[in-house]
Amino acid sequence: MAFILFVAGLYPLGVWLLLRYQSASPLMLTVGLATFGACLVCGRELSSLGWRWGNWKYQRQSYLIPLAYSTIAYVGIWGLSPGSWYGSSFVEEIRAGYMLESWSDESIIALRFVLTATVSFVLLLPGVLGEEVGWRGLLVPALSENLGFTHVALLSGLLWSMWHWPIMFLGFYGNTATPLAFQIVAITVCLVSMSCVMAYIRYKSDSLWPAVTFHMSHNVFLQKFFSPMTESGDATVWFADEFGLAVPLVAACFGLVFWRKGVREFGYAGT
Repeated sequence: MAFILFVAGLYPLGVWLLLRYQSASPLMLTVGLATFGACLVCGRELSSLGWRWGNWKYQRQSYLIPLAYSTIAYVGIWGLSPGSWYGSSFVEEIRAGYMLESWSDESIIALRFVLTATVSFVLLLPGVLGEEVGWRGLLVPALSENLGFTHVALLSGLLWSMWHWPIMFLGFYGNTATPLAFQIVAITVCLVSMSCVMAYIRYKSDSLWPAVTFHMSHNVFLQKFFSPMTESGDATVWFADEFGLAVPLVAACFGLVFWRKGVREFGYAGT
């Protein structure tokens, strides 16, 4: 409860910093600040937040799973024609920005993917770590002390989703083309589904770092590659990104698989 109160109390500061610096990272970092405040007030050791690296297997899974469901979702979008592969204007913009006028479209797209998967990925670390030290570092283990896996996964995902709602209400996150209620439902399904996977991996790895990797992978591939690379049509906005149908529905399939694994392995008594 202390963590949630700190998160709510620091939220206005985070929004002000978002407006001041035109970046979401300060808002994300307020979750980390709330985590340290809650640990101080409740006497919880900072070492309990899952700082150990853990097995590399979970890092690889956490990197590849968001890439997998994003790829499946966008291949569906391109194949069923709500959007097209690829946006020539975006490729031209990249070509000019990288000053690679002689490169083919295919080479530009490949370079963009490599840079997205490496350099852009690493640049997300500060903000994402600020969030994940709270959601998966503190909240998931704290909830698991009294709740079973199902409730931990769903509740942590719902709270994480609700943290995004105010900036959507204020118009700082989302789009202006579809109803806000539709976007709220879509992103909530997406984040709760992701939370089922991330909670399972948090339990298995005893580390917050796979959650950081997962969160960075999700953000970077959607925001830096798949969404901007898609040539939009009239219906694209209803299917693309976290606020459309495709990514949340595919992520929900992954979430269901890992929720069932979590229930089977951890039962209803938690850890």
